[in-house]
Amino acid sequence: MLPVRISAIILSVILLANCSSTEARRQGAEPPARPGGRGGGAGSAGIPVVSAKAQIKAMAVTVDAVGSAEAISSVDIRPQITGQLQQILFEPGQDVRKGQPLFVIDRRPLESSLTQAEAIAAKDEAQLKNATAQRQRAEDLLTRGILARSDYDTNVAAAAALEATLAADRAQVEQARLNLQYAQIASPLDGRTGALNTHVGDLVRTNDTLPMVTINQVAPIYVTFSVPARFLDDIRKASSNGALSVTAANQRAGAHETEPSTKSASSTLHAKGVVTFVDNAVDATTATIKMKATFPNADRELWPGLFVQVSLQLAMQPHAVVVPSVAVQTSQQGQYVYIVKADRTVEVRPITIDRQQDNDTVIADGLKGGEEVVTEGQLRLTPGARVTTGARQATTS
Repeated sequence: MLPVRISAIILSVILLANCSSTEARRQGAEPPARPGGRGGGAGSAGIPVVSAKAQIKAMAVTVDAVGSAEAISSVDIRPQITGQLQQILFEPGQDVRKGQPLFVIDRRPLESSLTQAEAIAAKDEAQLKNATAQRQRAEDLLTRGILARSDYDTNVAAAAALEATLAADRAQVEQARLNLQYAQIASPLDGRTGALNTHVGDLVRTNDTLPMVTINQVAPIYVTFSVPARFLDDIRKASSNGALSVTAANQRAGAHETEPSTKSASSTLHAKGVVTFVDNAVDATTATIKMKATFPNADRELWPGLFVQVSLQLAMQPHAVVVPSVAVQTSQQGQYVYIVKADRTVEVRPITIDRQQDNDTVIADGLKGGEEVVTEGQLRLTPGARVTTGARQATTS
């Protein structure tokens, strides 16, 4: 019996030793617990983030608005005479110069009218010469007492009537010549033609409802926009120092845009102009004031009817504290950034934002120039977490 008990005890010791070894191996395979919850996932190496330093630089003080391009001059070309259209001397959508011929109307009826008017004028001129000679003879006879005064007055009246008739004839001749000039229609300005509403062979009339073509002047061009009336004093002060600068850029994508943008970087709109008109009254319904800026538009970046994002520059802020906009986070307590301290740990810093401009944010309070802020990887951070940072070049406006 004793050997059996000893064997059972030995077997129990072996089994207990095996269980202890297995538990030890299982515990050794498990990773250590992460300190700091969400923020301690990278261990002693730190959480990888991207950072940038707050910069102090000159930033423009601007007012943003949505504007629309508008032709400085838009002219409807209509005929001033009635006739058959013989020639169209341009293509729809073509740029034309001032004085460039556009249309030619049949001249033959107009030439005939001019010839007839000249003939009538010549006939009445001959009759006037005869009447003038008769008046001079009657005056001589009246002086010698041979002709009655009433007969003399009749000759004078006849000559005066023919003078008036000849003046009317000459006016008809000038009108006929003018109508002949209207047979060729030229562009009254430099601009771009639109769609044609008539064709060769059509009978065009002076009272036609549709214009033959519309010409828009697109260089230079207006951009019309409205800004809140609270900026009126700032606008007046800034304009007293010179012309206000305006930048027009592509309108930011809105909810109504469902197609992805295919516009290349080389064709991005970025035009510069100056304010040339400030309305003389504030719109009481919207509490805004209407303004217009003139752009040279030599390269046709702007087009009538195009909506653009307008940035009106009021002043320059010489020492603004600027960080990339992606560094700014929002919570229920307000806006903040993660500051990377010298020991490579982060702290939450509440900030006050002055304004956002393009990809930069101007900080009004809470941050100093040269402080390092986290721009990527904020979701993994908590206050006091250790980080490893990668450099990021700050975006400039």
